[in-house]
Amino acid sequence: MKMEIQLKQTDFNSVIENNSNVLLDFYADWCGPCQTLLPTIHKLADELKDDVVIKKVNVDENQELAAKFNIRSIPTLVFFKDGKSVDSHTGLITERNLRSKIDRLK
Repeated sequence: MKMEIQLKQTDFNSVIENNSNVLLDFYADWCGPCQTLLPTIHKLADELKDDVVIKKVNVDENQELAAKFNIRSIPTLVFFKDGKSVDSHTGLITERNLRSKIDRLK
């Protein structure tokens, strides 16, 4: 059973405030590259759940959140450390490169 990693706008503050390392994946169902990245996101969310909280944010359903982080193209990954946005990546990323970005959070 896959872990539920969908983030709703209403849960955003509590997720960011209660976890020191968070990765948000801003995506849309109609976005091809987002779908390509999805298996990697799910795999890492499951594998690294003790180190980092990984959540997906649907930009169509959470437009305010997408606007807050100036998401202009997707997929965009935003990395948080202790409640602050510290890094981001737009476009596809390999699992290896994503792992190294997550490692830098810890």
